[in-house]
Amino acid sequence: MLMIHVKKYYEGITGDEIPAKRYNSLKISPVHIHKNKKCHKDAILALGDEIVTSIRSQSPIPVKYTNERASEKVAAEH
Repeated sequence: MLMIHVKKYYEGITGDEIPAKRYNSLKISPVHIHKNKKCHKDAILALGDEIVTSIRSQSPIPVKYTNERASEKVAAEH
């Protein structure tokens, strides 16, 4: 469900539609609890790939990086 929300959020803020032909062709959604885990995994990976591919095809968004943030400690999971 998170990936669907990411897709809808991105489409909402950019006004661009993310084509999800592979995801849609799998005919599975997060509410299909009767489908097996592999089907859901394949759907998540397909949708994620389509989201990333679509975002990468758009012009890059500049991200400002400052040295102040570099000094912040990052939590790491062990």
